[in-house]
Amino acid sequence: MRVVIAKAGLDGHDRGAKIIARAMRDGGHEVIYTGLRRTPEQIIGITRDEDGLALGISTLSGAHSRLIPVICDLLRNEGMHEVVVFIGGIIPDPDRAILYNSGVRAIFGPGTSVDEPIRFLEEIENRRKQGLPVGVGEGEGWRWQ
Repeated sequence: MRVVIAKAGLDGHDRGAKIIARAMRDGGHEVIYTGLRRTPEQIIGITRDEDGLALGISTLSGAHSRLIPVICDLLRNEGMHEVVVFIGGIIPDPDRAILYNSGVRAIFGPGTSVDEPIRFLEEIENRRKQGLPVGVGEGEGWRWQ
């Protein structure tokens, strides 16, 4: 699977994003890393241009409640309904519902094993084979654990 790993907004901490990108690559996925401080529009453009089927967004800046829903809306507006969105970082429990409701399928917090996102991608592949909805614009309700 082609996976785009992005850093949105002014967040300048990318160690976690690079660790996950490497783990996914080692797990057999093709990974494109956007680099730091990307706008939502840049992230969507890179995901489209690279034919990404999954978009992982690493966030530590506290702007997740604003940026992630914008990114999910842009994906749907661009007709990229099949793209699966997952995020990693420090996401307080009260903020999670809005992110899931915007189309995020998984949230990985501090201390998550690098194997967990790999299992998530495997589940995405299995669900796609079964014709089940997984993308940001393919229905609501399902999310990883």
